[in-house]
Amino acid sequence: MAELADAHDSKSCGGNTMGVRFPLSALNMKNFSLKKNPTLPDFQKYVAKMVKKRGFDKETISEMFMLFLEECGEMAKAARKAQKIKTDSNSKEFYFDHEAADVFSYLLDICNHFGVNLEKAFREKEKINQKRIWK
Repeated sequence: MAELADAHDSKSCGGNTMGVRFPLSALNMKNFSLKKNPTLPDFQKYVAKMVKKRGFDKETISEMFMLFLEECGEMAKAARKAQKIKTDSNSKEFYFDHEAADVFSYLLDICNHFGVNLEKAFREKEKINQKRIWK
């Protein structure tokens, strides 16, 4: 297995995943794969390497957010269909798990672009949230 790029290396961050339409585990390319039982930092490193390898590391942050939001919409549409909420019968078929993976990939890509360690940020924010009083 090849060593993955550092997710916080500005040369390997940014870009987009161009709407991955299959499970991340299926992305095994020669000498490039996501390890079994990856941690969140492993996913971030993988996405950083993946976007660079595929040539999508030149996307602007505006483009990345538009693509991220597009995938959020596709995930919402898949949820609507799963809940049997009315949708256009001629619309494209969306699968919730695939769309959730796309949203996750774009989120990690955006975090990489800004140099955010998502696991660290989540833990820090959760400490703040635990002190809040929820009514």
